[in-house]
Amino acid sequence: MAMTMNGEVQLAAPREAVWAKLNDPEVLKACIPGCEELEKTDDGGFRATAKMKVGPVSARFKGKVTLSDLDPPNGYKISGEGEGGVAGFAKGGATVKLAEKDGGTLLSYDVEAQIGGKLAQLGQRLINGAAKKLADEFFANFAKAVQG
Repeated sequence: MAMTMNGEVQLAAPREAVWAKLNDPEVLKACIPGCEELEKTDDGGFRATAKMKVGPVSARFKGKVTLSDLDPPNGYKISGEGEGGVAGFAKGGATVKLAEKDGGTLLSYDVEAQIGGKLAQLGQRLINGAAKKLADEFFANFAKAVQG
């Protein structure tokens, strides 16, 4: 099952500060809902573990995250894939762009993701609702981290 999502969030911080936070594993770990572990790997990516619950399916995903198309401080592409055992798998990516706007930074994102296994059997509406909730939660947390 594939899905796409996009949005934008206005942050009251300079673009360079937002860029630095987007590349900081401690900040990302604190902002990603359910993230238990996020550590840098030698290849410039991250190893991650996150616990998620979507409807009746609960799983701990282990996977890797890679940053590519780095264009500081304008944006990058972040891709990841994770295995959740019997719950299934998730993989996808997001293109993140930063632009100066109204004395702060406008962060816009385009996400593409694919899921399989038990998760994919839950139905598109439930999955899309959960994905939107996770994205909203991440960006609310990230806005606090950047401004705090």
